Amino acid sequence: MNIHSPEVNFPVALRNDNPVMQMPERLTVLEAIAFKQACHRLLAISPNSREIALDFNRTQFMDSSGVGALVHIFKGAQASGIDLILFNLHPPVMAVLTMTGLDAVFRIANVQEARGRLAVFDGDSQLPETHPSISSRAKRAIDIAGSLVGLVIAAVLFIPITIAIKLDSPGPIFFRQTRCGWLGKPFKIIKFRSMCVNAEALKEQIPNQARGPFFKNHDDPRITRIGRFLRRYSLDELPQFWNVFKGEMSLVGTRPPTPDEVDRYEVPEWQRLNVKPGMTGEWQVHGRSRVRTFEEVIELDLRYQKSWSLLYDIQLIIKTIFILFKKNSGAF
Repeated sequence: MNIHSPEVNFPVALRNDNPVMQMPERLTVLEAIAFKQACHRLLAISPNSREIALDFNRTQFMDSSGVGALVHIFKGAQASGIDLILFNLHPPVMAVLTMTGLDAVFRIANVQEARGRLAVFDGDSQLPETHPSISSRAKRAIDIAGSLVGLVIAAVLFIPITIAIKLDSPGPIFFRQTRCGWLGKPFKIIKFRSMCVNAEALKEQIPNQARGPFFKNHDDPRITRIGRFLRRYSLDELPQFWNVFKGEMSLVGTRPPTPDEVDRYEVPEWQRLNVKPGMTGEWQVHGRSRVRTFEEVIELDLRYQKSWSLLYDIQLIIKTIFILFKKNSGAF
């Protein structure tokens, strides 16, 4: 992914012999790349500094790339034994940090004051519109209606699927796993269990056939017999309609990554978190599990963001339904 950083100035002043960096008005992907580069240079030339402060007095907008850049810099500062301090946070930026739980990770000067300013506003209205789909009431209405239909289907199939899972493999019916949603906010995804109970512990022993920060194996031995059937028709994903109903996911969106995947992202790759993850999307319709490289995942996710419309969502839903009943659909 070739993205050229713009000429963005990050003025640095000294306060008590420690550097203070002025942040720009917006912190989106281009500014975030430049910020990461500037901050790493500052870390390199400030080995004796106890702390580095970031002044957000001008910043009124931050998307997922901005979040990713801050996470990168935080880790770099930690590795150098330098405290990273954020101050002068306006409600839009503070709302993002609060929603993602990063307000408890970063050291924020006058945090109570920042939270007080946030409390004056409606938190949802202060969150950035990183993509038009985020604020679309029609898309949310379709999600609610679709999730209710899906939950009814899940309820009808619950007993036979439960019996099949129990007869095939001892253990819980549901599988819960932490995934990263919009702007990187963690949530628990729910599926019918399709693997053995100790699948997560065995993951390191299974060869990864994908390239990049995500995992795929066509003949994964952790998948149970009934699990392969459930995955073939995406029945294991029926409980995710609850995630959609709660607003953690959408019917259509990007592939929901795990936290360990996100930990390996470079700043531009955080762009895929500018929309909600979906139960289906470009990766389901154009390749499903045949997608083997992270570059392909990014390309499909950004294609969805660029092409998005309500009609496009409906087209992807219809295509997904047809693919589920098509042989050699690529699901495993």
